[in-house]
Parts: sequence; structure tokens; C-alpha cells
Amino acid sequence: MKHKVSSTTSAVANEIAALRQATPADLKERWRALYCTEPPRRISRDLLVRALAYRIQEKALGGLKPSTRRLLAKVAAAASAHRPMRVAPQPTLKPGTVLLREWHGTQHQVIVREDGIVFRGKSYKSLSEVAYRITPAPSGRGRASSD
Repeated sequence: MKHKVSSTTSAVANEIAALRQATPADLKERWRALYCTEPPRRISRDLLVRALAYRIQEKALGGLKPSTRRLLAKVAAAASAHRPMRVAPQPTLKPGTVLLREWHGTQHQVIVREDGIVFRGKSYKSLSEVAYRITPAPSGRGRASSD
């Protein structure tokens, strides 16, 4: 059973939809064709269908960006070594940056420092903490501080 992965989105959608009606033998054969390996022995049907659907889309529409692949490889290596890994985006604000924001007629100034944020002379770890101090709570009770 030879399969050709189509490059059109509708053909890919049809190919993926057909996986749901395929027999276990057909799914395993499809795995061999797409991955050039034997399917895992104890894989559930649901996971098999999902993996095949991903591979079909990957071949037709392209895979992950190289930067994403590198990040995933780093995370996998850290997990294998039982090392914690922080996967947070790098901050884009440089120390010394001054941010101004007006909220309900009051202008607020925030200064970005190497070790965090300064607002009204007090240090905070993140802009979210400062926003929490400025904006009202969802329940309508204000949180604005008079620091």
C-alpha cells in the first residue's frame, strides 16, 4: 500500500481524516512508509493516528524551524540529565529603559534595571507585579497602592 503525501491543504485534511477509519494493520504500514521504522509495539491507536497525522502535515507543509528543534533538543537533554531548565523568552527591555503608561488619568513611570523593575522607588521582579499594583482587581475592588 504505497502512499503519496499531497502538498495541498485539503488533500492533507482528507488523508488525515482517512486515518480514523484505517485498520490497525494499515496504520502500522503507513507508519513504516512515513517514518522508515517499525512502529512502537505498545502504542495506542489514538497516539498512532496523531503521530501519523503530524508526519503527514510535516512532509506536506514543512516541519519545525531549526531554532525550535535546537530548543527542544536542549530541553530533552536537560530532562534526560534530570537538570531543571528554564525555557523563558529572553527579556527584550534593556536596563535603563523608562516606560510610561497612563491609567485612569494618572501617568505611571517604570524603570528597567539589571535586577528587575523600579516603580515608585520600590523594586519588583516583573512588569506583571507592577501592573498588579496599578490596575484594579477583576472583582472590581481596586488594588492601586498608595506607596
